[in-house]
Amino acid sequence: MEFPKWLFQRAEALDMHDIAEKVIESERLSAEDGQRLFECPDLPLVGLLADIVRRRKVGEKAFFNRNLRIDYTNICNKKCLFCAFDRLPGEPGGYVLDPQQIHDRVVEHLPFGITEVHMVGGINPRLPFSYYLDALRAIKSAAPDIHVKAFTAVEIAQIIKISKLTPEDTLFTLREAGLDSCPGGGAEVLSDRVHDELYPIKIGPQQWLEIQRLIHRCGLRSTATMLYGHIETRAERVEHMIQLRALQDETGGFLAFVPLAFHPENTEMSHLPPPSGVEDLRTIAISRLMLDNFDHIKAYWVMLTPKVAQVSLSFGADDLDGTVIHETIVHEAGAKTPLGLTVEELVHLIREAGKIPAERDSLYRIRRVWN
Repeated sequence: MEFPKWLFQRAEALDMHDIAEKVIESERLSAEDGQRLFECPDLPLVGLLADIVRRRKVGEKAFFNRNLRIDYTNICNKKCLFCAFDRLPGEPGGYVLDPQQIHDRVVEHLPFGITEVHMVGGINPRLPFSYYLDALRAIKSAAPDIHVKAFTAVEIAQIIKISKLTPEDTLFTLREAGLDSCPGGGAEVLSDRVHDELYPIKIGPQQWLEIQRLIHRCGLRSTATMLYGHIETRAERVEHMIQLRALQDETGGFLAFVPLAFHPENTEMSHLPPPSGVEDLRTIAISRLMLDNFDHIKAYWVMLTPKVAQVSLSFGADDLDGTVIHETIVHEAGAKTPLGLTVEELVHLIREAGKIPAERDSLYRIRRVWN
């Protein structure tokens, strides 16, 4: 690809021309490159570089799907300092949805044309293995063809623990019950330092990566996330991306990367300010540049706000996630975003950003394009 002269001059003035050349030539960026991008004072330049990669990957399309969120329990014993959603076993306000309630919620939302159920919850030590199987079967009984994306790596670790099966047999049994893919939550930041300070009871970075490796080995796809904007350093964000990139080189099992902006309100870290829109856009753009083997970068509008997510479509993101009907985890932490967007609203956001709206299924097969 020809190197645009004006872009070269802009990058050269900031001593970023070597990184720009790597991007133009599709060369892999190093950890040092990632840190320099975080320090670059010219955010529009970083966004332009990310946009080059986005166009190379997907052209001018921006994706979304029709998904329903079911958070099946808020009871959790992990005591993560950044979480406003959890309730300890026995604490007032705790709940568990029974399989019939899960079934009924899916049936209620079938008229919205949902193609995916995204189901996650806390680590509730009182739930037996059979509960997880019955929850999956309840969804499939309501809608046999719907895609069930359920259980983060943290939940999978708990399910393996109680199943009394091998890890592989646990995954195969979940698949038989209706599991189609896994969401990428629970990674937070792949740093032992951050883990030990914020969520020491929960599985650590290496176990999270190993469970993702298991998920992919058992024939399931997943996403990957990063919760940023709390105590992590920018260098730790870059290292997080490099670890994900290495695992993707190995398995090819990740569908997308989802940077998650931390919401401190109502958590034990409420003294911290939330990340700014500038930091959101920078993190998304650098994710696109560092994760060269990921096809898709999501701008999760629930955490970013629809407006920032819309702008991020020019900073490397190519996916607004979806309708996300009934998300509760982030809203417990003070998110002021809507409890779901309509297809019409998503199409408008994408069109207004100058992109082509493309409705996808959970595996990124296109269902409809709004030309």
